[in-house]
Amino acid sequence: MQNSSPPKMNATEQAYHGIRNDILTGRLKEGERLTETRLSDDLGLSRTPIREAIGRLILEGFIERQSGYTTRVAHFPEDEAEQVYEIRRLVECYSVQRAARLATEEDIAALRRIHAAMQADTPPRDQAAYQRLTEANEEFHRTIVAAARSPRLTALMTTALDVSMVVRTYSMFSEKDLRRSLNHHAELIDAIEARAPDWAASVMSAHLLAGAARVAARLKTAGSDDGQD
Repeated sequence: MQNSSPPKMNATEQAYHGIRNDILTGRLKEGERLTETRLSDDLGLSRTPIREAIGRLILEGFIERQSGYTTRVAHFPEDEAEQVYEIRRLVECYSVQRAARLATEEDIAALRRIHAAMQADTPPRDQAAYQRLTEANEEFHRTIVAAARSPRLTALMTTALDVSMVVRTYSMFSEKDLRRSLNHHAELIDAIEARAPDWAASVMSAHLLAGAARVAARLKTAGSDDGQD
């Protein structure tokens, strides 16, 4: 009888997911200094996988390397989030308009598959479900851009759809926010399938404006809490 349990992560993957999760949940605060020794003790892993995980998280924007060998949790200013959401709105509204004209049946089927997977994980019951949900959300938006059939848009979205920004802002969403987002996704698919570019762009704009408003509110609350310390 075959063992159906998932394969065990190697030490570097364990370190990567452990540190990343601590950043997303706020256990490791923005600007907090990180040392290999401390992370090694916290995670019960040797320093080599910790070092490799830190390197990956620097590339993804979760950690910043400063002078010398000092590393800190990346700072996430409110203005940066506002800029990224506005850039995404401009790019993705145009992308979804093109997708509404050019998407194939396979593209639409892929969007419906992703949407169904996200529905199954909403609300996320554990960290694994949350990880699947955030990855599926990113895949959904990338699939729309791919359906626009424009290498230029794809290149723009590689920058605009920044991994750390998307994941860290998505972590601020409540169950109500997540369900509203899912409803937007469903309507986006309907608009693309109906070949209605203006409808699709209108929904995408509302979708990203709602996300930006939620993130701004959470950052403002976090700033107020910090001021009370």
